[in-house]
Amino acid sequence: MMDNFSILAVDDEPFNLDLIEAAFLEYTNVKITNAVNAQEALDLLEQKKFDVVLLDISMPMMDGMEALKIIKQNPKLKLLPILMVTANTERESEALKLGASDFISKPYDIEVLCARTLNYAKLNRYHEQIINQTEILEKQVQLRTIELQEALKLSKETEYEISIRLGRASEFRDLETGGHIKRMSLYSELLARLYGLDKEESELVLYAAPLHDIGKVGIPDKILLKPGRFEPHEFEIMKQHSVIGAKMLEGAERFPVINAGRIIALQHHEKWDGTGYPNGLSGKDIHIYARIITVADVFDALSSKRCYKEAMELEKVLSIMKQDSGTHFDPLLITLFLNNLDEFLKIKEKYRDEDFTDCDIRTLEERQ
Repeated sequence: MMDNFSILAVDDEPFNLDLIEAAFLEYTNVKITNAVNAQEALDLLEQKKFDVVLLDISMPMMDGMEALKIIKQNPKLKLLPILMVTANTERESEALKLGASDFISKPYDIEVLCARTLNYAKLNRYHEQIINQTEILEKQVQLRTIELQEALKLSKETEYEISIRLGRASEFRDLETGGHIKRMSLYSELLARLYGLDKEESELVLYAAPLHDIGKVGIPDKILLKPGRFEPHEFEIMKQHSVIGAKMLEGAERFPVINAGRIIALQHHEKWDGTGYPNGLSGKDIHIYARIITVADVFDALSSKRCYKEAMELEKVLSIMKQDSGTHFDPLLITLFLNNLDEFLKIKEKYRDEDFTDCDIRTLEERQ
């Protein structure tokens, strides 16, 4: 199927326009539109779509050079081929700098006129097809990107939900409340941001935090629910919850939250001075996620009421945490915690244990 081309011829001499029309008479797929001055041509370009413009240079009022400059300043027309028609070749360099595509000399060589004009018309169509195809591809990429983002969002939300629900599994075997899980997770996220972790990594800490005690599901009830102090051999068994939790979550490196949970489950009882368990890690050999969770977990455990104990006074809690800075806790994290204490207390007040019923259904007698 032959393409139809639309050509705008601009010349103040009607005879020259007649010559151009005559040159294309045998081309039934070419339509010539005439303009007798530059302003008329500019008006037509705003109204209609053309494949090529044949633009005379020497015209009264506004010459072809000025018209060329205006056309090329229009974003919609900057790729439109402009062939300058002139008997004077002295201004060729100027026209090329302004964006002219080519020149056709007067008097016309009919074959050259038709060949060059149609070649540029076809080239313009190819450019349009490429642009249209590019726009289609860009839209498809945008659509696929949106779909991928939605899939990733769903994947992330699913992983978060799994983490939260696994965290609840440990609650059902222990006397820690849902309030504790919520608070210490939010404390951890806040502390992660204060430490300088970016938004994505801080969010990772938030959703991995509920997994810190998942290993408690592997501890026998007679030890886990014991109301008093553990005997040495009982404590050794209890300490295994960190190893059990890590084993439950291992092999999930492709899932950031679960993998972060594995690190936290294994290391959240390590201490800054190396006296913790299970591996006696010290200082920055303890992963920052675990160091953060340790501070958040201990603060909430000390400052919250349990079915088997009263909440410790805030002043006493802070005294213990200051005292254990550099031994139990990363001293930088304790400094950040104390310097921003008001923010942590806001979380504590917002998520009080009264709003959670887990503790209400687990009585002290169940531990005896």
